[in-house]
Amino acid sequence: MSDARRFFVRVVALVTAILGINYVAWRWLFSVNWDAWWIAVPLVLAETYSLVDSLLFGMTVWRLKGRGEPPVPARDLTVDVFIATYNEPLDLVLDTARAAQRIAYPHRTWILDDGNRAELRARAEAEGIGWITRSADWADMPRHAKAGNLNNALSVTEGEFLLILDADMVPSPEILDRTLGYFEDERMGLVQTPQYFVNVPDHDPLGSQAPLFYGPIQEGKDGWNAAFFCGSNAVIRREALMQLGVARYAGEVEVGVHRALRTARSVIRKARKDLDADQVQVLGALEEIDYAIARARRDLDRGEALFDVTYRFQKRVATTRRELVDADLRTLNEDLAIIAGLDRVADDPDVSLATIDETALLQLADREWSPLGAVETVEALVRSIDVDRGGEAQPVMPMATISVTEDMATCMRLHGLGWRTAYHDEILAKGLAPEDLQTMLTQRLRWAQGTMQVMFRENPLVQKGLTLAQRLMYFATMWTYLSGFAALVYIAAPITYLTLGVLPVQALSTDFFVRLVPFLLVNQLLFFVVADGRPTWRGQQYSLALFPVWIRSFTSAFGNVFLGRSLDFAVTPKEKRAPTGHRWDLVKPQLVAMGLLVLALVAGAVRLALGEASPFGTVFNMVWVVFDLVVFSVIISAVRYRGFEPDTAPDSDLDASPPETASARPSDEGAA
Repeated sequence: MSDARRFFVRVVALVTAILGINYVAWRWLFSVNWDAWWIAVPLVLAETYSLVDSLLFGMTVWRLKGRGEPPVPARDLTVDVFIATYNEPLDLVLDTARAAQRIAYPHRTWILDDGNRAELRARAEAEGIGWITRSADWADMPRHAKAGNLNNALSVTEGEFLLILDADMVPSPEILDRTLGYFEDERMGLVQTPQYFVNVPDHDPLGSQAPLFYGPIQEGKDGWNAAFFCGSNAVIRREALMQLGVARYAGEVEVGVHRALRTARSVIRKARKDLDADQVQVLGALEEIDYAIARARRDLDRGEALFDVTYRFQKRVATTRRELVDADLRTLNEDLAIIAGLDRVADDPDVSLATIDETALLQLADREWSPLGAVETVEALVRSIDVDRGGEAQPVMPMATISVTEDMATCMRLHGLGWRTAYHDEILAKGLAPEDLQTMLTQRLRWAQGTMQVMFRENPLVQKGLTLAQRLMYFATMWTYLSGFAALVYIAAPITYLTLGVLPVQALSTDFFVRLVPFLLVNQLLFFVVADGRPTWRGQQYSLALFPVWIRSFTSAFGNVFLGRSLDFAVTPKEKRAPTGHRWDLVKPQLVAMGLLVLALVAGAVRLALGEASPFGTVFNMVWVVFDLVVFSVIISAVRYRGFEPDTAPDSDLDASPPETASARPSDEGAA
């Protein structure tokens, strides 16, 4: 990028920020119609959301980084090419594997077959292609989808670098020659290249290509050292992944031990409280365990080795448990002796209960026969303080398993450890996009759910090791998936005015338009300048038109993370579905929204004709409704789309769809 264009982008971004802040601040302070707070407050909140979106976008493109010609790599690097597959057609997987074999730089090609298909193994091995499936350790263990598949392969391969490809992403022969050179930087952990889809027509009805993301947005993130892993078409340094895996393992185990010790102390103190004062032996045993817990916590705080601390604690608890059980056995033997005496009374007519010590009988009646509850508590403590992660197939998991999409979380953790990443803006692998609406919706929902899971579990704003810019770059991607809620408001506001005459602003005054219109125009100018000729309209449409998907991704991920609800994982089908008719049922919410918008137009026209509405306000809101309908028109095209026809092949210079963002751009509903 030339210095002049970069300067112009920054000027437009700065002007956009100033105009946006001026408008939204004015809206909050002077323009909210508090008499209609139920629509006025949601609208100004939506406008604030859009302003934050715009500011984050402006910050992203502030440091656009075009890397130009890549460095020439050394010739002695070892590389494993991973082709991850689950249920894709065999021929599709093998076509990708054969293309991988033709990569010019020396390497080893592996098919990671998560479906464990004997036919795929036989065909791969017949062509000299490596084949890996899950080890027996994964039986009856959490599988973690693609992340688990990759983690399993990492444990049985040795290459210094990994090229990760989806099953349909056919690489070019020069992909490694064009990316490995960046790893001359010893702290370079990952190099991402664009994803491009060959089965997308020029009009792109499903919004599969995302040229703004695989271009200015990734280049902007790269300028802040925040270009992130997109799941495929990326080269990763094994050392970085293994360091990440070990660091996360140690950190998570230590957190688990601290949590277990805190819980253990609460359990022990509750058990002591419930015991009688005369249960001296049991009280003494629990006090010893309480002391062992306190000592273990002090040792950890002093930085002693986790294994040494937990080993000493387990040994102390085991000793105490044996002493407690021995005491119980002695008590039990005494009880049995008394019982034996009672049996003799029953069997010997010359002995009567009167001859038995009355005190012994009272002790027998009052005695707690065995403190099994305390013993079981102790055993539970010992089991909880364990560092072998027996609930996982392997203790070290380099690829993040906290989400149904492993890429963003893994890269964010790498950045947190101080590793650098690069975005190389050159199409070096081409894949297949969804060819029907149902598949596209499944794919977008999974991407969005995965991103929301990461936000809920590891919000970048509070992650250690990240720079402020990196935190904001990751958060910007997550923020875009909240647009579904803003979209609801942007649909409801004009409908409310046209049908009920309720205005969410105090007045459609000159002050309102003097602040709003310049912000909207300059905001669009920013996208135009940054895009530099790349098409962006389809992405803008889907940021609004898929509002039900974005809302569902938020609610389902929230339920999964905080409420323990299951979150179904679906691999995006790669084969073309047989035509089944137009699936209008898949877009019912959008159709309802469109119907309400049309009815609002009619209602507004009627109210205007009857003199019940302001002409200026009605026309303004009608224009707003028409704009929304134009945006939603993409849904009609998507439902009617019958799949890719080869004679409508797209321009090979376009870039491709991101697996982590809905539209790869801020909402441009703005304050409208």
